[in-house]
Amino acid sequence: MQVLSVASEVFPLIKTGGLADVAGALPGALAPLGIRMRTLMPGYPAVMAKLGETRRVGGFDSLFGHPASVLEASHAGLDLLILDAPALFDRAGGPYLDRDGLDYPDNFRRFAGLSLAAAEIAAGLIDGWVPDLVHVHDWQAALTPLYMRYDRAPQTPSVFTIHNIAFQGRYGAQVFPELALPPQAFAIDGVEFYGDVSFMKAGLAASTAITTVSPSYAQEILTPEFGMGFEGVLSARVDALSGIVNGIDTDIWNPATDAQIVRPYDPTGLAERARNKAALRTRFGLVESDGPLFCVISRLTLQKGMDVLAEEIATLVSGGGQLAVLGSGDPALEAAFRTAAAASPGQVGLVLGYDEPLSHLMQAGADAILIPSRFEPCGLTQLYGLRYGCVPVVARTGGLADTVIDANEAALAAGVATGLQFSPVSRDGLRLALRRVFSLWRQPPLWESLQRQGMASDVSWDRSARAYAALYSRLLTKG
Repeated sequence: MQVLSVASEVFPLIKTGGLADVAGALPGALAPLGIRMRTLMPGYPAVMAKLGETRRVGGFDSLFGHPASVLEASHAGLDLLILDAPALFDRAGGPYLDRDGLDYPDNFRRFAGLSLAAAEIAAGLIDGWVPDLVHVHDWQAALTPLYMRYDRAPQTPSVFTIHNIAFQGRYGAQVFPELALPPQAFAIDGVEFYGDVSFMKAGLAASTAITTVSPSYAQEILTPEFGMGFEGVLSARVDALSGIVNGIDTDIWNPATDAQIVRPYDPTGLAERARNKAALRTRFGLVESDGPLFCVISRLTLQKGMDVLAEEIATLVSGGGQLAVLGSGDPALEAAFRTAAAASPGQVGLVLGYDEPLSHLMQAGADAILIPSRFEPCGLTQLYGLRYGCVPVVARTGGLADTVIDANEAALAAGVATGLQFSPVSRDGLRLALRRVFSLWRQPPLWESLQRQGMASDVSWDRSARAYAALYSRLLTKG
């Protein structure tokens, strides 16, 4: 089976979030199942700099007014197609934001270009290779099925995966004439959304199947609370909607072989984590302590519940805990965590930004990872935590609820608990969760049971890859 995957970021070439991890890991997970996945992505400067040998396999004299090429390349085991369109992607900032942290004003054109190129590839742009199916990710690639509908590859099935429905690619109607779509595409079964253009809406309306990244999130987005305005569209297409939880690359995220940590370990050697904990304390300027060391690896945003955590740091510290935070985001929340670190020197540490090696050390050295998200389509950091014996303390929502087994009395008695869930995402909810953590921490056999059960969890891509493969097969059989 030949599948074209379309994504705006792919690890290890470029990453701003979990989308890149998924796009980078899924091809390798599908390969043993007889599926060859080629991934189309933009040729950002950071990507072009990492590529070795490339070969031009297609191109456009004018892609939204500018020449562009499709390059074939391999990197880190990935079979890549790079859209080399300097006028769209050769920018000094990041994939979506300029150096001042603002959206590029022509993002609609940039990612329409990615989607149009994908549709042309689906229609046979590359000599000798036509995909059986196209799998697109998030709003940046969501116009692809709509372009396919109109004369390019209308019979080719497509899968649209929602990684976060809050990011919708919404623009004023004035951009529609620039998208190279026929007039009838500006309609309820196309790109139109309350008088605007929404890339997300196009993917929801035009794809053959819709997936999202956990079963619980697939149900949540059918409601006004989580659907972000699309609950009606999704309810009308509920038969096409399913949830498939993400996995992680268990070769990269393996505490027994991880070169990014100070001391490798496995479930039989949890005592070795102490060396990583000491290094983590040093990195964050924390003092020795007998209490649990919590970590946060997150965007500092309201979605992630970071405002609630900031308000409860005093509770965490007064209970004997310490906190190491790695992240960036809302300036007001960054300031709140800076204030908390200054108020509790040696107990609270903060590193603003993102540091991939440091995130590995945090999972290997911290005792628990806090994830108080108001909504979380899947989440990956709790999966890394399970893998590393860093006990996840999570809000009961989306993929967090699907992947962490709460340490209630029944689960503890049965020896199956892997972390703690709490609800609601409020100061009272988080405070109660912290009290539960401190109680379990004072019972080492129970705490070690949580760690070992978490490390025994199947967080690999195996089960998820089989679910995607089954979906692809059903779509091709229907066709």
